[in-house]
Amino acid sequence: MVNFDYQTPTRLIFGKGVVAEKLQEVMAQYGNRVLITYGGGSIKRSGLYDQVLELLKDKEIYELPGIEPNPKFNPSVLAGVRICKEHHIDVILSVGGGSVLDCTKAIAGAACSDEDPWDIVIGKAPTLKAIPIVDIITLAATGSEYDSGGVISRTESNDKLAYFSPYVFPAVSFIDPTYTFTLPVKQTLAGVADCINHIMEQYFCGEHISMNDAFMEGAVRSLVRNVKVVLEKPDDYEARAEIFYATTLGCNGIYALGNSASGWPMHAIEHALSGHYDITHGEGLAIVTPRWMRHILNSTTGELHEQVVERITSFGQNVFGTATPKESIQAIHDFYKGIGIPMTLREVGIDESRIGEMAHHVALNEGLDEAWVPLHEEDIAAILRDCL
Repeated sequence: MVNFDYQTPTRLIFGKGVVAEKLQEVMAQYGNRVLITYGGGSIKRSGLYDQVLELLKDKEIYELPGIEPNPKFNPSVLAGVRICKEHHIDVILSVGGGSVLDCTKAIAGAACSDEDPWDIVIGKAPTLKAIPIVDIITLAATGSEYDSGGVISRTESNDKLAYFSPYVFPAVSFIDPTYTFTLPVKQTLAGVADCINHIMEQYFCGEHISMNDAFMEGAVRSLVRNVKVVLEKPDDYEARAEIFYATTLGCNGIYALGNSASGWPMHAIEHALSGHYDITHGEGLAIVTPRWMRHILNSTTGELHEQVVERITSFGQNVFGTATPKESIQAIHDFYKGIGIPMTLREVGIDESRIGEMAHHVALNEGLDEAWVPLHEEDIAAILRDCL
């Protein structure tokens, strides 16, 4: 069991009606000048935007709308930093999905520094403090509501990079599963795929403990079962709540305390896909996952191969009831395909023309040569070609 040093300072407020019950109380702790960050029009159509403004009617409100999926450094992060500095913002309220919150974290850290904001995002300059963040999360997917990181895209360089700092843990996260009742099916499925992959990135490692295996296998079984429920009945509260609970824990490390690191290779490869083509992150992960599994099964030898066989077999047996590594890989592929996720790159508009470029980008920037199963440029290219 690997040593660990773990702390999660975020307060989670989970359940029906919690925003109306407690948002005013929470926001009263953080000052008067509030920047509200959000994405498209969904929070306005749902009435959440009006509810928030009414609850905060005594505050000095500023807004940053239009934050996109795969949140962009330019314009969103830069615009948010400018607002925070010009108006001396006391607290940022993120209302929306994980992309809005990821963007908000970068804003919160960069706004407290005189360094170039991109240097803050990439870690070239340190994050020494951040504006407090409160969020109302409306999409079960990224787990950003309970972790200290986010992913930011820079379109001009095709970069999609993770930003981490202990200073950008949300202070408080509001999670009301009823906000997910009216999500488009595509977003529900992509969110579930994103979370399953977060868990798998932590499951597939060298040193691991049985308690974590059971925790992660149980979470994936819950997601597999409950996503099928909400496809039939979108307003099933218990199913939506279980999905949200699983996704909230996805990236804060609690699933894998004491395990060795994996390198998160599937995310690294997918970041190139969505960085170059701006595809939906969860769909990209679903496409990459079984191909990465197949590649490491076929390309490893010796003791590492034995570890790979054990991990893939164990995952399949305990989640899908399969018996062999190949059956396990087929099961995850068939599950995603069966619920309606596109399972080839061509289905999401990607051909072979930039595979070499993307493989080089991943090899250069993601450090996968030090992952649990090391991947070099030719391995990454092979996995991407298999995804076509």
